[in-house]
Amino acid sequence: MPTPANPFRIGTRGSPLALAQAVETRARLMAAHGLPEAAFQIVVIKVKGDDRALVDADKPLKEIGNKGLFTKEIEDELLAGRIDIAVHSSKDMPVEQPAGLVLDCFLPREDERDAFVSVKYRAIDELPQGAVVGTSSLRRRAQLLVRRPDLKVIEFRGNVQTRLKKLHEGLAVATFLAKAGLNRLGLDDVPHRPIPVEEMLPAIAQGAIGIERRAEDGRTAALLTAIHDAQTGLRLAAERALLAALDGSCQTPIGGLATIEPDGMLRLRGEILRTDGSEVLTDDVTVPPTEAEAAGRAMAARLLARAGEGFFAPR
Repeated sequence: MPTPANPFRIGTRGSPLALAQAVETRARLMAAHGLPEAAFQIVVIKVKGDDRALVDADKPLKEIGNKGLFTKEIEDELLAGRIDIAVHSSKDMPVEQPAGLVLDCFLPREDERDAFVSVKYRAIDELPQGAVVGTSSLRRRAQLLVRRPDLKVIEFRGNVQTRLKKLHEGLAVATFLAKAGLNRLGLDDVPHRPIPVEEMLPAIAQGAIGIERRAEDGRTAALLTAIHDAQTGLRLAAERALLAALDGSCQTPIGGLATIEPDGMLRLRGEILRTDGSEVLTDDVTVPPTEAEAAGRAMAARLLARAGEGFFAPR
């Protein structure tokens, strides 16, 4: 067991949300194993996606290099043995882990919905004709343009405080944030409205904290078993299988959400969109939870067959 003299090292990004997620992970490990806070050390690691020069440039993520943008440096430290686990926002995680690492522990999922954020308007439908909306997400951009093709969508990145500052400066009248992030940071005072998943299907794995470890590290695997949420694991197995089979990334507008229904069955909803919002293809299936991954792969095959070649290419 970890001790104050030999603490368990938790690797994380340094953003307020990332630190909140690391603190939650520490608290759950402390409670599960009866350990003091001093038995853990939170290690902050700067990743490429935290480079202020990149964030402030408002370049599209695909121009920066989106795969591993928020994970690579942390994973390098994990592989080198300088940290024991890496705590991530699961929606930032590539569908394949580097050799020697596994992602098999998930904390109970927070609210998976997107939130509409504006200091002037309460909902998308209230936005005036031609209003400027900021987002760095191709998924949100495409979903918004499906619903409101008259709107102008601009690149809009940064943490919660940065985006709110941009709204107050008038660079845009609205943006979107993950409701889970607002909840974890206690930012109920931010003017926002959760968007029903029927109106905006969230990003794959949105709202879930994923914990990565070295594959051969049995001690860590045993520690993490006590805090793994099996239901979240099943839901993400379906969603990440869908994403993997679609070869999804930040450059492809994909939404997906798996839920465990009252009867114990797993429902998976998925959609792919043209980048300009001119077309959206959806699918919806309910299966036994044991078929979660197979359901994700099968849904991807159906969507790709309907989409045809070049569906994701810009028009």
